[in-house]
Amino acid sequence: QVQLVESGGGLVQAGGSLRLSCAASGRTFSISTMGWFRQAPGKEREFVAAMAWSGGNTHYADSVKGRFTISRDSAKSTGYLYLNDLKPEDTAVYYCVGRRPNSKSYSSDQGYDYWGQGTQVTVSS
Repeated sequence: QVQLVESGGGLVQAGGSLRLSCAASGRTFSISTMGWFRQAPGKEREFVAAMAWSGGNTHYADSVKGRFTISRDSAKSTGYLYLNDLKPEDTAVYYCVGRRPNSKSYSSDQGYDYWGQGTQVTVSS
C-alpha cells in the first residue's frame, strides 16, 4: 500500500502563492503517476494536474495552466504543487493522488488508487 500526506494549504489573498507538498510512503515504487485533484463546496471533484512519477510529461487543467506547476522529488518521495496568482475560485480542498499503471485517463479520478486526506486552500478576494 501507499500512504499520501498533504501539507501546505492555508489562507491567502488573491494573487498570492502557496506550495502544497505530498509525502508518499509505503510501496512508492508502485506509483506510476501522481497528481492533484480539488473539490470546492457544492461542486464535483475536478482534475488539477498530473505527471509521471519518473518525471517528464506534465498535464494541467485549463483553469490552472500557466499558474500552477506540478513537480516531484523522487529521492524524497515527495510531490509538490506550486499555486501562483491564486484566485478566489481556486478555493477548495486539494487532494494528492497516485496510481499504478492503468489505461484510464490521467484526468479521471477513477484511475487513481491512492488518495491523501486533503488540504484546504482558501483564497480571499
